Amino acid sequence: MTNAKCFEEARRYIAGGVNSPVRAFTAVGGEPFFVERGRKASLWDVEGTRYLDYVCSWGALILGHRPAPVMKAVKQALGRGITFGTPTPVETALARAVVEAFPAMDRVRFVNSGTEAVMSAVRVARAATGRTKVLKFDGAYHGHVDYLLSQAGSGMATLGIPSSRGVPELYARDTITIPFNDLPALERAIQAYREELACVLIEPLPANIGLLTPELGFLARLRMLTAQAKILLIFDEVITGFRVGYGGAQTVFKIEPDLTCLGKIIGGGFPIGAYGGRKALMDLVAPTGPVYQAGTLAGHPVAMAAGVATLQRLKRPSVYKTLNALGTTLADGLRQAARAAGVPLTVNQYGSLLTPFFTAGPVRWADEARRADVTRYARFFQALRRAGIYAPPSQFETWFLSTAHTRRDVARTLAAARAAFVEET
Repeated sequence: MTNAKCFEEARRYIAGGVNSPVRAFTAVGGEPFFVERGRKASLWDVEGTRYLDYVCSWGALILGHRPAPVMKAVKQALGRGITFGTPTPVETALARAVVEAFPAMDRVRFVNSGTEAVMSAVRVARAATGRTKVLKFDGAYHGHVDYLLSQAGSGMATLGIPSSRGVPELYARDTITIPFNDLPALERAIQAYREELACVLIEPLPANIGLLTPELGFLARLRMLTAQAKILLIFDEVITGFRVGYGGAQTVFKIEPDLTCLGKIIGGGFPIGAYGGRKALMDLVAPTGPVYQAGTLAGHPVAMAAGVATLQRLKRPSVYKTLNALGTTLADGLRQAARAAGVPLTVNQYGSLLTPFFTAGPVRWADEARRADVTRYARFFQALRRAGIYAPPSQFETWFLSTAHTRRDVARTLAAARAAFVEET
Protein backbone atom coordinates (compact mmCIF):
# COMPACT_ATOMS: atom_id res chain seq x y z
CA MET A 1 0.00 0.00 0.00
CA THR A 2 1.34 3.44 -0.92
CA ASN A 3 0.95 6.66 1.07
CA ALA A 4 -1.21 8.08 -1.71
CA LYS A 5 -3.54 5.08 -1.62
CA CYS A 6 -3.76 5.25 2.17
CA PHE A 7 -4.73 8.93 2.02
CA GLU A 8 -7.27 8.29 -0.72
CA GLU A 9 -8.87 5.56 1.39
CA ALA A 10 -8.76 7.67 4.56
CA ARG A 11 -10.60 10.53 2.86
CA ARG A 12 -13.44 8.17 2.03
CA TYR A 13 -14.15 7.55 5.71
CA ILE A 14 -12.44 10.21 7.86
CA ALA A 15 -13.25 13.92 7.72
CA GLY A 16 -10.44 15.45 5.68
CA GLY A 17 -8.64 12.12 5.78
CA VAL A 18 -7.05 12.93 9.14
CA ASN A 19 -8.07 13.12 12.78
CA SER A 20 -6.28 16.40 13.49
CA PRO A 21 -5.96 19.11 10.80
CA VAL A 22 -2.18 19.72 10.71
CA ARG A 23 -1.60 16.06 9.83
CA ALA A 24 -2.99 16.70 6.34
CA PHE A 25 0.20 18.66 5.38
CA THR A 26 -1.98 21.44 3.95
CA ALA A 27 0.40 24.13 5.24
CA VAL A 28 3.46 22.63 3.53
CA GLY A 29 1.97 21.12 0.41
CA GLY A 30 1.91 17.56 -0.77
CA GLU A 31 0.18 14.71 0.99
CA PRO A 32 0.93 13.09 4.36
CA PHE A 33 2.79 9.85 4.77
CA PHE A 34 1.15 7.06 6.75
CA VAL A 35 3.19 5.53 9.54
CA GLU A 36 3.68 1.80 9.80
CA ARG A 37 5.90 1.76 12.90
CA GLY A 38 8.29 3.76 15.07
CA ARG A 39 11.43 2.97 17.01
CA LYS A 40 13.64 5.25 19.10
CA ALA A 41 13.90 8.55 17.16
CA SER A 42 12.62 7.21 13.83
CA LEU A 43 9.41 6.50 11.96
CA TRP A 44 8.84 4.17 8.99
CA ASP A 45 5.98 4.84 6.59
CA VAL A 46 3.93 2.21 4.78
CA GLU A 47 6.32 2.39 1.81
CA GLY A 48 9.30 1.56 4.02
CA THR A 49 10.80 5.06 4.06
CA ARG A 50 12.55 5.93 7.32
CA TYR A 51 12.25 9.41 8.85
CA LEU A 52 14.13 10.96 11.74
CA ASP A 53 11.24 12.29 13.82
CA TYR A 54 11.15 15.82 15.27
CA VAL A 55 7.39 15.76 15.88
CA CYS A 56 7.46 12.98 18.50
CA SER A 57 3.66 12.79 18.54
CA TRP A 58 3.56 16.55 19.13
CA GLY A 59 5.82 16.35 22.15
CA ALA A 60 4.25 13.40 23.93
CA LEU A 61 7.10 10.97 23.21
CA ILE A 62 9.92 12.48 25.23
CA LEU A 63 11.56 9.03 25.46
CA GLY A 64 11.14 8.35 21.75
CA HIS A 65 9.20 5.55 20.12
CA ARG A 66 8.66 2.26 21.94
CA PRO A 67 10.96 2.89 24.94
CA ALA A 68 11.56 -0.42 26.70
CA PRO A 69 10.39 0.55 30.23
CA VAL A 70 7.14 2.01 28.91
CA MET A 71 6.46 -0.97 26.64
CA LYS A 72 7.04 -3.33 29.56
CA ALA A 73 4.68 -1.37 31.83
CA VAL A 74 2.00 -1.25 29.13
CA LYS A 75 2.18 -4.99 28.49
CA GLN A 76 1.87 -5.71 32.20
CA ALA A 77 -1.11 -3.36 32.50
CA LEU A 78 -2.86 -4.96 29.52
CA GLY A 79 -2.27 -8.34 31.10
CA ARG A 80 -4.45 -7.22 34.02
CA GLY A 81 -7.26 -5.86 31.82
CA ILE A 82 -8.04 -3.03 29.43
CA THR A 83 -10.20 -0.69 31.51
CA PHE A 84 -12.35 -1.03 34.60
CA GLY A 85 -14.26 2.17 35.29
CA THR A 86 -13.29 1.90 38.95
CA PRO A 87 -10.23 3.20 40.83
CA THR A 88 -6.89 1.41 40.46
CA PRO A 89 -3.69 1.75 42.52
CA VAL A 90 -1.73 2.91 39.46
CA GLU A 91 -3.88 6.08 39.28
CA THR A 92 -2.67 7.00 42.75
CA ALA A 93 0.91 6.15 41.80
CA LEU A 94 0.88 8.57 38.87
CA ALA A 95 -0.98 11.21 40.89
CA ARG A 96 1.64 10.97 43.64
CA ALA A 97 4.46 11.40 41.12
CA VAL A 98 2.79 14.45 39.55
CA VAL A 99 1.98 16.14 42.86
CA GLU A 100 5.49 15.54 44.19
CA ALA A 101 6.95 17.10 41.03
CA PHE A 102 4.83 20.27 41.14
CA PRO A 103 5.03 22.32 44.37
CA ALA A 104 1.91 24.28 43.34
CA MET A 105 -0.20 21.10 43.36
CA ASP A 106 -1.78 19.48 46.40
CA ARG A 107 -4.28 17.43 44.40
CA VAL A 108 -4.66 16.39 40.77
CA ARG A 109 -7.51 15.01 38.64
CA PHE A 110 -6.91 12.98 35.49
CA VAL A 111 -8.90 13.45 32.29
CA ASN A 112 -8.45 12.25 28.71
CA SER A 113 -6.93 15.23 26.90
CA GLY A 114 -5.34 18.62 27.34
CA THR A 115 -8.55 20.21 26.10
CA GLU A 116 -10.50 18.58 28.92
CA ALA A 117 -7.87 19.62 31.45
CA VAL A 118 -8.05 23.30 30.48
CA MET A 119 -11.85 23.29 30.26
CA SER A 120 -12.08 21.79 33.74
CA ALA A 121 -9.50 24.13 35.29
CA VAL A 122 -11.35 27.18 33.95
CA ARG A 123 -14.60 25.79 35.39
CA VAL A 124 -12.94 25.48 38.79
CA ALA A 125 -11.62 29.05 38.51
CA ARG A 126 -15.06 30.38 37.68
CA ALA A 127 -16.60 28.49 40.59
CA ALA A 128 -13.93 29.70 43.02
CA THR A 129 -14.14 33.36 42.03
CA GLY A 130 -17.79 33.75 41.01
CA ARG A 131 -16.55 35.53 37.86
CA THR A 132 -16.79 34.47 34.22
CA LYS A 133 -14.18 36.16 32.02
CA VAL A 134 -10.91 34.55 30.94
CA LEU A 135 -7.80 36.41 29.82
CA LYS A 136 -5.60 34.57 27.32
CA PHE A 137 -2.80 35.48 24.94
CA ASP A 138 -2.83 35.90 21.19
CA GLY A 139 -1.50 32.83 19.40
CA ALA A 140 -2.02 30.51 22.35
CA TYR A 141 -3.91 27.28 21.84
CA HIS A 142 -5.60 25.71 24.84
CA GLY A 143 -7.63 23.03 23.12
CA HIS A 144 -10.76 23.28 21.05
CA VAL A 145 -13.09 24.56 23.77
CA ASP A 146 -15.59 26.98 22.20
CA TYR A 147 -14.80 30.02 24.32
CA LEU A 148 -11.03 29.55 23.93
CA LEU A 149 -11.13 29.40 20.14
CA SER A 150 -10.93 33.16 19.98
CA GLN A 151 -8.47 35.48 18.32
CA ALA A 152 -7.21 38.95 19.04
CA GLY A 153 -8.83 41.92 17.35
CA SER A 154 -7.07 45.14 16.45
CA GLY A 155 -7.14 46.63 19.93
CA MET A 156 -4.73 46.31 22.82
CA ALA A 157 -7.10 44.10 24.79
CA THR A 158 -10.09 42.75 22.92
CA LEU A 159 -13.09 40.67 23.72
CA GLY A 160 -12.84 37.42 21.82
CA ILE A 161 -13.82 37.03 18.22
CA PRO A 162 -14.50 33.38 17.29
CA SER A 163 -11.72 31.91 15.17
CA SER A 164 -13.75 28.86 14.16
CA ARG A 165 -17.10 28.52 12.47
CA GLY A 166 -19.66 26.99 14.79
CA VAL A 167 -18.54 28.99 17.82
CA PRO A 168 -21.25 31.49 18.84
CA GLU A 169 -19.95 35.01 19.42
CA LEU A 170 -21.67 34.94 22.80
CA TYR A 171 -19.31 32.16 23.94
CA ALA A 172 -16.19 34.05 22.93
CA ARG A 173 -17.24 37.34 24.51
CA ASP A 174 -16.09 36.15 27.91
CA THR A 175 -12.57 35.66 26.52
CA ILE A 176 -10.18 38.62 26.45
CA THR A 177 -7.08 38.34 24.27
CA ILE A 178 -3.88 40.35 24.52
CA PRO A 179 -0.37 39.96 23.05
CA PHE A 180 2.11 37.70 24.84
CA ASN A 181 5.11 39.51 26.37
CA ASP A 182 3.26 42.87 26.36
CA LEU A 183 3.41 44.08 29.97
CA PRO A 184 1.55 47.38 29.41
CA ALA A 185 -1.29 45.50 27.68
CA LEU A 186 -1.40 43.01 30.54
CA GLU A 187 -1.56 45.72 33.18
CA ARG A 188 -4.30 47.64 31.36
CA ALA A 189 -6.36 44.50 30.75
CA ILE A 190 -6.25 43.42 34.39
CA GLN A 191 -7.10 46.94 35.54
CA ALA A 192 -10.04 47.14 33.12
CA TYR A 193 -11.49 43.69 33.85
CA ARG A 194 -10.28 42.89 37.37
CA GLU A 195 -13.83 42.60 38.77
CA GLU A 196 -14.89 40.22 35.98
CA LEU A 197 -11.83 38.01 35.43
CA ALA A 198 -11.97 34.52 36.86
CA CYS A 199 -8.53 33.62 35.58
CA VAL A 200 -5.59 34.33 33.36
CA LEU A 201 -4.74 31.33 31.21
CA ILE A 202 -1.21 31.12 29.83
CA GLU A 203 1.28 28.74 28.30
CA PRO A 204 4.47 29.81 30.11
CA LEU A 205 6.27 28.90 26.89
CA PRO A 206 3.70 29.31 24.11
CA ALA A 207 4.31 26.58 21.56
CA ASN A 208 1.32 26.68 19.24
CA ILE A 209 2.27 29.70 17.13
CA GLY A 210 5.74 28.27 16.94
CA LEU A 211 7.75 28.60 20.13
CA LEU A 212 7.74 31.91 22.02
CA THR A 213 9.76 32.57 25.16
CA PRO A 214 8.76 34.92 27.99
CA GLU A 215 10.79 38.08 28.34
CA LEU A 216 12.57 38.68 31.63
CA GLY A 217 10.11 39.53 34.39
CA PHE A 218 6.95 38.94 32.37
CA LEU A 219 5.74 35.84 34.22
CA ALA A 220 6.71 37.25 37.63
CA ARG A 221 4.75 40.43 36.94
CA LEU A 222 1.79 38.37 35.75
CA ARG A 223 1.86 36.38 39.00
CA MET A 224 2.00 39.58 41.07
CA LEU A 225 -0.86 41.27 39.22
CA THR A 226 -3.18 38.27 39.38
CA ALA A 227 -2.50 37.71 43.06
CA GLN A 228 -3.21 41.37 43.88
CA ALA A 229 -6.52 41.27 41.96
CA LYS A 230 -7.48 37.83 43.35
CA ILE A 231 -7.59 36.47 39.81
CA LEU A 232 -6.56 32.82 39.49
CA LEU A 233 -3.50 32.10 37.39
CA ILE A 234 -3.68 28.92 35.30
CA PHE A 235 -0.53 27.54 33.70
CA ASP A 236 -1.26 25.42 30.65
CA GLU A 237 1.71 23.06 30.81
CA VAL A 238 0.26 20.42 28.52
CA ILE A 239 3.39 20.81 26.40
CA THR A 240 5.97 22.07 28.92
CA GLY A 241 5.02 19.81 31.82
CA PHE A 242 7.92 17.34 32.29
CA ARG A 243 9.35 18.67 29.02
CA VAL A 244 11.53 21.63 30.08
CA GLY A 245 12.18 20.18 33.52
CA TYR A 246 10.83 17.54 35.86
CA GLY A 247 8.45 20.01 37.51
CA GLY A 248 7.59 21.83 34.31
CA ALA A 249 8.17 25.46 33.35
CA GLN A 250 6.84 26.70 36.69
CA THR A 251 9.73 25.14 38.58
CA VAL A 252 12.24 26.42 36.03
CA PHE A 253 10.86 29.99 36.21
CA LYS A 254 10.04 29.70 39.94
CA ILE A 255 6.42 30.86 39.49
CA GLU A 256 3.61 29.07 41.33
CA PRO A 257 0.26 29.23 39.51
CA ASP A 258 -3.05 28.53 41.22
CA LEU A 259 -3.97 25.75 38.80
CA THR A 260 -1.90 23.71 36.36
CA CYS A 261 -2.96 21.75 33.27
CA LEU A 262 -0.92 18.80 32.02
CA GLY A 263 -1.08 16.26 29.21
CA LYS A 264 1.10 14.58 26.60
CA ILE A 265 4.20 13.32 28.45
CA ILE A 266 2.37 12.19 31.59
CA GLY A 267 0.54 9.54 29.53
CA GLY A 268 3.67 8.06 27.99
CA GLY A 269 2.10 8.35 24.53
CA PHE A 270 -1.45 7.43 25.53
CA PRO A 271 -4.40 9.87 25.60
CA ILE A 272 -4.35 11.81 28.86
CA GLY A 273 -4.81 15.17 30.52
CA ALA A 274 -4.72 16.40 34.10
CA TYR A 275 -5.41 19.50 36.12
CA GLY A 276 -4.42 20.25 39.67
CA GLY A 277 -3.75 22.90 42.26
CA ARG A 278 -4.13 23.82 45.90
CA LYS A 279 -6.33 21.59 48.05
CA ALA A 280 -8.92 24.33 48.62
CA LEU A 281 -9.46 24.70 44.88
CA MET A 282 -9.44 21.01 44.04
CA ASP A 283 -11.89 20.30 46.87
CA LEU A 284 -14.43 22.19 44.75
CA VAL A 285 -14.44 19.29 42.27
CA ALA A 286 -17.13 16.60 42.64
CA PRO A 287 -17.61 14.42 44.59
CA THR A 288 -16.04 16.64 47.26
CA GLY A 289 -17.50 19.88 45.92
CA PRO A 290 -20.07 21.34 43.52
CA VAL A 291 -17.97 21.53 40.31
CA TYR A 292 -18.96 18.59 38.15
CA GLN A 293 -16.45 16.84 35.91
CA ALA A 294 -16.33 13.19 34.91
CA GLY A 295 -15.04 10.83 32.23
CA THR A 296 -15.63 7.17 31.41
CA LEU A 297 -11.98 6.51 30.55
CA ALA A 298 -10.38 9.04 32.90
CA GLY A 299 -7.52 7.46 34.83
CA HIS A 300 -7.20 4.73 32.21
CA PRO A 301 -4.97 2.04 33.75
CA VAL A 302 -2.80 1.57 30.66
CA ALA A 303 -2.15 5.30 30.30
CA MET A 304 -1.43 5.53 34.02
CA ALA A 305 1.10 2.70 33.83
CA ALA A 306 2.79 4.27 30.80
CA GLY A 307 2.92 7.59 32.62
CA VAL A 308 4.48 6.14 35.77
CA ALA A 309 7.16 4.37 33.71
CA THR A 310 7.91 7.56 31.76
CA LEU A 311 8.27 9.74 34.84
CA GLN A 312 10.50 7.19 36.53
CA ARG A 313 12.88 7.39 33.59
CA LEU A 314 12.76 11.20 33.48
CA LYS A 315 13.69 11.38 37.15
CA ARG A 316 17.13 9.99 36.41
CA PRO A 317 20.05 12.40 36.90
CA SER A 318 21.27 14.35 33.87
CA VAL A 319 18.29 13.46 31.62
CA TYR A 320 17.26 17.08 31.11
CA LYS A 321 20.82 18.38 30.98
CA THR A 322 21.60 16.04 28.08
CA LEU A 323 18.28 16.61 26.31
CA ASN A 324 18.44 20.40 26.59
CA ALA A 325 22.04 20.50 25.40
CA LEU A 326 21.01 18.61 22.29
CA GLY A 327 18.30 21.21 21.67
CA THR A 328 20.86 24.00 21.96
CA THR A 329 23.19 22.23 19.51
CA LEU A 330 20.40 21.89 16.96
CA ALA A 331 19.22 25.49 17.35
CA ASP A 332 22.72 26.96 17.15
CA GLY A 333 23.51 24.80 14.13
CA LEU A 334 20.39 25.95 12.28
CA ARG A 335 21.24 29.59 12.97
CA GLN A 336 24.81 29.18 11.75
CA ALA A 337 23.78 27.28 8.62
CA ALA A 338 21.18 29.88 7.68
CA ARG A 339 23.61 32.75 8.31
CA ALA A 340 26.25 31.12 6.13
CA ALA A 341 23.73 30.74 3.30
CA GLY A 342 22.32 34.24 3.70
CA VAL A 343 18.87 32.91 4.60
CA PRO A 344 16.87 35.05 7.07
CA LEU A 345 16.09 32.77 10.00
CA THR A 346 15.21 33.31 13.65
CA VAL A 347 15.38 30.22 15.87
CA ASN A 348 13.50 30.32 19.17
CA GLN A 349 14.64 27.55 21.49
CA TYR A 350 14.13 26.52 25.08
CA GLY A 351 15.55 23.18 26.13
CA SER A 352 14.31 20.45 23.79
CA LEU A 353 11.71 22.76 22.17
CA LEU A 354 12.52 24.93 19.17
CA THR A 355 11.05 26.64 16.12
CA PRO A 356 12.98 28.00 13.13
CA PHE A 357 11.03 31.02 11.84
CA PHE A 358 11.83 32.18 8.33
CA THR A 359 12.11 35.85 9.25
CA ALA A 360 15.05 38.11 10.04
CA GLY A 361 13.50 39.91 12.98
CA PRO A 362 12.98 38.69 16.53
CA VAL A 363 9.87 36.63 17.26
CA ARG A 364 8.53 37.64 20.68
CA TRP A 365 4.77 37.55 20.15
CA ALA A 366 2.20 36.11 17.75
CA ASP A 367 2.14 38.97 15.23
CA GLU A 368 5.89 38.69 14.75
CA ALA A 369 5.55 34.93 14.27
CA ARG A 370 2.88 35.48 11.62
CA ARG A 371 5.35 37.55 9.56
CA ALA A 372 7.45 34.45 8.95
CA ASP A 373 7.67 33.25 5.34
CA VAL A 374 5.43 30.20 5.30
CA THR A 375 6.23 29.43 1.64
CA ARG A 376 9.92 29.27 2.46
CA TYR A 377 9.23 27.01 5.44
CA ALA A 378 7.20 24.70 3.19
CA ARG A 379 10.17 24.34 0.83
CA PHE A 380 12.44 23.70 3.81
CA PHE A 381 10.06 21.05 5.13
CA GLN A 382 9.97 19.27 1.78
CA ALA A 383 13.76 19.38 1.44
CA LEU A 384 14.13 17.81 4.86
CA ARG A 385 11.51 15.22 4.05
CA ARG A 386 13.44 14.21 0.92
CA ALA A 387 16.47 13.78 3.19
CA GLY A 388 14.51 11.48 5.50
CA ILE A 389 13.84 14.02 8.24
CA TYR A 390 10.33 14.69 9.53
CA ALA A 391 9.89 18.25 10.82
CA PRO A 392 6.51 19.64 11.90
CA PRO A 393 4.33 20.17 8.80
CA SER A 394 3.66 23.83 9.62
CA GLN A 395 5.77 26.94 10.24
CA PHE A 396 3.69 27.51 13.38
CA GLU A 397 4.39 24.27 15.19
CA THR A 398 7.22 23.40 17.56
CA TRP A 399 10.00 20.89 17.00
CA PHE A 400 10.57 18.34 19.77
CA LEU A 401 13.60 16.26 20.62
CA SER A 402 13.52 13.07 22.65
CA THR A 403 16.04 11.22 24.77
CA ALA A 404 16.29 8.78 21.85
CA HIS A 405 17.82 11.48 19.60
CA THR A 406 21.59 11.44 19.38
CA ARG A 407 24.34 13.88 18.42
CA ARG A 408 24.68 11.95 15.18
CA ASP A 409 20.98 12.54 14.48
CA VAL A 410 21.42 16.26 15.04
CA ALA A 411 24.53 16.35 12.82
CA ARG A 412 22.59 14.60 10.06
CA THR A 413 19.74 17.09 10.44
CA LEU A 414 22.09 20.06 10.23
CA ALA A 415 23.73 18.66 7.09
CA ALA A 416 20.31 18.37 5.48
CA ALA A 417 19.41 21.88 6.63
CA ARG A 418 22.61 23.32 5.16
CA ALA A 419 21.80 21.71 1.83
CA ALA A 420 18.23 23.04 1.99
CA PHE A 421 19.43 26.58 2.74
CA VAL A 422 21.86 26.44 -0.21
CA GLU A 423 18.93 25.44 -2.44
CA GLU A 424 17.14 28.60 -1.26
CA THR A 425 19.94 30.75 -2.59
